[in-house]
Amino acid sequence: MVKGPGLYTDIGKKARDLLYRDYQADHKFTVTTYTSNGVAITSTGVKKGELFLADLSTQLKNKNITTDIKVDTNSNLITTITVDEPAPGLKTIFSFIAPDQRSGKVELQYQHEYAGISTSIGLTANPSVNFSGVIGNNSLAVGTDLSFDTASGNFTKFNTGLNFIHNDLIASLILNDKGDTLTASYYHTVSPLTNTNVGAEFSHSFSSNENTLTIGTQHALDPLTNLKARVNNYGKASALIQHEWRPKSLFTISGEVDTRAIEKSAKVGLALVLKP
Repeated sequence: MVKGPGLYTDIGKKARDLLYRDYQADHKFTVTTYTSNGVAITSTGVKKGELFLADLSTQLKNKNITTDIKVDTNSNLITTITVDEPAPGLKTIFSFIAPDQRSGKVELQYQHEYAGISTSIGLTANPSVNFSGVIGNNSLAVGTDLSFDTASGNFTKFNTGLNFIHNDLIASLILNDKGDTLTASYYHTVSPLTNTNVGAEFSHSFSSNENTLTIGTQHALDPLTNLKARVNNYGKASALIQHEWRPKSLFTISGEVDTRAIEKSAKVGLALVLKP
């Protein structure tokens, strides 16, 4: 893929992954196996309190075409077909959920050295149309993300974002919710050798005048063990430790505690990923 500003979803992604990825308060188990002809079969189970959710998915790759099919406990059949680079920098994604006849969607992604564009349209009589575009380069990018409902004739989403990258620092500014929420994020690589990074995210809501500040860090205890921690201005502190006990197989334990109400029980989450 051509290097460039990426897609709109890449704006602020490094900080979001540092602060929120892999944290969970549930128990999750994922196992992946491969058939002799290369089909990947993945089973996932999640225990949320007394509720247990599960799904079974398969992935088949044939040249530049990837087909993903997933069945969940609600009897939904989710199908995604991805055609990677039928032309340089272009990706086509077709998805639908059975039995929901209004869920069909076609998405086109195009990445250029100085631009990244993603557009999608629902396969219905009055579809929703989504468009996001980014212009810039590997150092500075500015973009917008729009959704238009043709049935009502209204814009349902209007977001703008800015991404600045300089060596080991990434700063982002995003205006969401039709201008109601302003989010600024920061990501800094302290030591590449130990995978030590720090990040912060500040969000302000103009309608409610509420502020949310989250700061976090990540550090590799050894090449196979990763430690993360975060805290926000509401006193919620979280930490996790993730160990790759064999290639591509991960065990993660995470916990969260409310420092303003220590007497409450801490939330503990477990995740196990098994891959051959």
